[in-house]
Amino acid sequence: MNDLAKFVEAASFAAKKHRYQKRKGDDAEPYVNHPLEVANLLANVGRVDDFDILIAAVLHDTVEDTETTAEEIAARFGAVVSGYVLEVTDDKSLPKAERKLKQIEHAPHLSAGAKQIKLADKISNITDVSTNPPAGWPLERRIEYIDWGERVVAGLRGVNPYLEAHFDEMVRRARENFG
Repeated sequence: MNDLAKFVEAASFAAKKHRYQKRKGDDAEPYVNHPLEVANLLANVGRVDDFDILIAAVLHDTVEDTETTAEEIAARFGAVVSGYVLEVTDDKSLPKAERKLKQIEHAPHLSAGAKQIKLADKISNITDVSTNPPAGWPLERRIEYIDWGERVVAGLRGVNPYLEAHFDEMVRRARENFG
């Protein structure tokens, strides 16, 4: 199977796995839009052309948020893809505050591929929090989320100047809009 076919299979796989999930924003868009946006940011902003990274991007939340296993990802898409997915997967058995702290602590130790996926993920999530926040999120909570995202991204720097510049500009605009 060629790289493009494998990518399309991964997108279809992610769509099926996330089919009942919605994003937390007021418009409750289908969840699969998020991993597709992460892959889009990598390819079209970050200029990433490594298909293992792009495939892992569309699968990055499947182990964390669905019944998918790392072994299933490895069997279908390879050990490299599965490894990237696992690197960016939070341990949902931990309390949310601890998971957020671990993201900050682990960011500098991720592989270059996983760092780029995590960076594009933060761009997508912070964009949503800024422009389409979850219902009931006051301005203070939105600002706290951006502050936390900046701490995570501090440990991701040095792998993709295009994504980093995009992140910085997105945060600047968000803070400007918040007044």
